[in-house]
Amino acid sequence: MEIKVYGSNSAGNSYVISDGESSLMLEAGINLNRMRDVDWQSVVGCLITHEHGDHSKFAHNLLKQTSIDVYMSKGTQEVLKLPKHRFKPLVALKQQKIGDWNILPFDVQHDVNEPLGFFIQTPSKKKVLFATDTYYIKYKFPGITHMMIECNYSIDILNKNVANKSVGSFLKKRVIKSHFELKNVKTFIKSNDTSELEEVWLLHLSDNNSDERQFKKEIQAITGTPVYIARGV
Repeated sequence: MEIKVYGSNSAGNSYVISDGESSLMLEAGINLNRMRDVDWQSVVGCLITHEHGDHSKFAHNLLKQTSIDVYMSKGTQEVLKLPKHRFKPLVALKQQKIGDWNILPFDVQHDVNEPLGFFIQTPSKKKVLFATDTYYIKYKFPGITHMMIECNYSIDILNKNVANKSVGSFLKKRVIKSHFELKNVKTFIKSNDTSELEEVWLLHLSDNNSDERQFKKEIQAITGTPVYIARGV
């Protein structure tokens, strides 16, 4: 099981997870020219969580340059206006099979039309939880082995930045209603079965409102597993 990060911030997000002979792409927010080491023939599909450009702006390029189909909610596809014959609709809580990969999409909380997270079972039965750009997840998932989860900001750091006027109050309100905060991430992890958890990847950290060392230390303390900060290549 290999997780490759090509971008994980407001400038662009894209990941490829590989399991044996096949791979799955998550998000299309990075120029494919920066993903030259990807074996596109092994990629069975690309999952896109929502319409924002840092997660989707290279979806059209992906369709033009590869034979890979894209999977997302109908609401996201309508905004992106992707070709219908290359778009495969995902419905929250309805399982979808892509090659030998099993995908369970689930609804998340973000300021867009029909955003999704994904609970993924790989061909070798690893279970990957992928969730980004949400401030809350109402579901619990069994037997997670790999957790790829947004940990965008700390409310304490955000409040300090508002106090010193480096962050405006309007932006604070939007961040709180659209991104996962450290304490909420910890609560979510604790509410799930982590007995089979092998590693955690923290995604989409804010440049101004996060602290990599603090986040890694606190998450590792509650999981007892390796914790990685997702960066780009």
